[in-house]
Amino acid sequence: MATVLEQGNITIHTENIFPIIKKSLYTDHEIFLRELISNSVDAIAKLKMVSYAGEVDGELPAPKIEITVDADAKTLSVSDNGIGMTPDEIKKYINQVAFSSAEEFIQKYQKDPDQQIIGHFGLGFYSSFMVAKQVEIETLSHRPNSPAIHWSCDGSPAFELTEGTRTTPGTTVTLTLMDEETEYAEAARIKQLIKTYCDFMPVPIMMGEERLNQEKALWKVSPQDLKDEDYLEFYRYLHPFQEDPLLWVHLKTDYPFVLDGILYFPQIRPDVDVNKGQIKLFCNQVFVSDNCDDIIPDFLRPLRGVIDSTDIPLNVSRSALTSDRTVRRIADYISKKIADRLKQIFREDRAKFVQCWQDVGTFIKFGSLKDDKFKEQVADIIIYKSTHQEDAPQVEVQTEGDDEWQDTPTNDGYTTLKDYLERNQEKHENRVFYCTDAGSQAPYVELYKNQGMEVLYMDSFIDTNYFIPFLEREYSEVKFARVDAELDQSLLNKDESEIVDPTTNKTKSEVIKELFEKALENSKITIRAESIKSENPQGTPPAMVIMPEELRRIQEMTALMQQKDMEFPDMHTLLVNTAHPMVQNLLNLSQSSIVDGSGESPTATLVNQMCQHIYDLALISQKPFDADNMKAFVERSNVLLTKVSERL
Repeated sequence: MATVLEQGNITIHTENIFPIIKKSLYTDHEIFLRELISNSVDAIAKLKMVSYAGEVDGELPAPKIEITVDADAKTLSVSDNGIGMTPDEIKKYINQVAFSSAEEFIQKYQKDPDQQIIGHFGLGFYSSFMVAKQVEIETLSHRPNSPAIHWSCDGSPAFELTEGTRTTPGTTVTLTLMDEETEYAEAARIKQLIKTYCDFMPVPIMMGEERLNQEKALWKVSPQDLKDEDYLEFYRYLHPFQEDPLLWVHLKTDYPFVLDGILYFPQIRPDVDVNKGQIKLFCNQVFVSDNCDDIIPDFLRPLRGVIDSTDIPLNVSRSALTSDRTVRRIADYISKKIADRLKQIFREDRAKFVQCWQDVGTFIKFGSLKDDKFKEQVADIIIYKSTHQEDAPQVEVQTEGDDEWQDTPTNDGYTTLKDYLERNQEKHENRVFYCTDAGSQAPYVELYKNQGMEVLYMDSFIDTNYFIPFLEREYSEVKFARVDAELDQSLLNKDESEIVDPTTNKTKSEVIKELFEKALENSKITIRAESIKSENPQGTPPAMVIMPEELRRIQEMTALMQQKDMEFPDMHTLLVNTAHPMVQNLLNLSQSSIVDGSGESPTATLVNQMCQHIYDLALISQKPFDADNMKAFVERSNVLLTKVSERL
């Protein structure tokens, strides 16, 4: 039997420290393995440091951590060949739990059990008591003539220190597991935990002949030593079965805080939850959390990758962040680095920037809404798809300068707002015409294009509901109008003085207006008859439903708040295009009608049905009919076509 060198009680400032450690210190019991292996990595690093100082004779052994499990004995051992401990160091670092701040920790924890406390209290080793009914340490210091020491504790404040049997420097921690925690004596469970928490630790972690961790932390490597394929392979390792990322940003700084990381812009898909972060937080290559919400601004939350920092303040269990000025500074740093990377791509590889814009643009616009600093950093690289030179051949973009550049007019289909306003200053100063649905609003877009007027496509959810109002606040002198709002006067012909009814001296516009008012018989619909400019009237719509910009936005916002589709308003304007051949034929047909004895004629009825059909077409281009309205539209169309065919 080993000779007992010392017996006593672990130095603590309250008797209930162990219940707190066992039940409340960590959210997940499995964290204990991360803490034990982290201690082993630290011990190996310390041995390397003292070796550099000349305090170790001979060469150091190859660093290694060995894990041994015994399901029958219900034991788990973690062994390292690090610096080891002397008897005095055992007393200082093991027997005095949280020797630096135990009393402060207990006071704060008892006051508010949910409070996250900043600091490192030396409690990592004691997390093993969450799963073990007995913990033993076998250690031998690197110091010459230091004895091997065996320490054991059954989870009470009592410990026992005896002579050890270890013959090489290092430490082995052996846990005898509680009956309800025997899963940690299973090799498969341990491998899964190593993969989760210790995959990138800089020391090989072995189980027999099998290595369990990858070791290489790509974010610690200098960007100059990495190729694109290295970044892509790392992303595929972190996120298997996912599409390759759009681009990435390598973070590396040691002032005013230490931080390394690689962040990836993923391809955004409808099934991606943009509110759920997928960035892994590490501390010295030790996995801490999947939750980086306090470090990453919320508009960058959909990014993926890793962040590693020793300066991020964690709570006592290294399981959560706590609010801190350093955290805010790190968040600002990450935002700036993201902005710098995006600006670099904009300058150096415009084609790639445009290719990624559909996904990256969402990040940039949301960030501009949420963060004033980020907004200023990216203001010059926000681009919009445009009708400008839409049909021209592709040309190469030339850029100059590192700090200033301009969006040289190109035909890649995109422009900045600044260039849009400058380009259209003479045609429509400080007015922006935009489209939110390229399909349903195509006729309106063509009207503007035919008159040489430029239209921006702003068709994402963030554009229509948030970003356009934001731009109007930023550019208070600029007016934004959707193409199907009130038509710009430059699109209309003003000469409508032709008299078509000599008996009443009514003009073409007046007669057509009356025809539609009679046919529709709806006082909530305002009828306007105007001639739309076009070299090909047949290519213009016979009629359009238009709605003032302000009224439409109010309705859209109301629908958004009520979480339902916008209902088309009862009160709206129907603009009938008097230049369209169909409307001209309708006018001619109305003037040739002969009233029968009942006061109505088949021709007059046909005119009314044609007016209704033209109105239906204008409505359906704004919003698809529901089932009942579509059924009525088909029935009216069949009746109209039957009558027209009878006249052929």
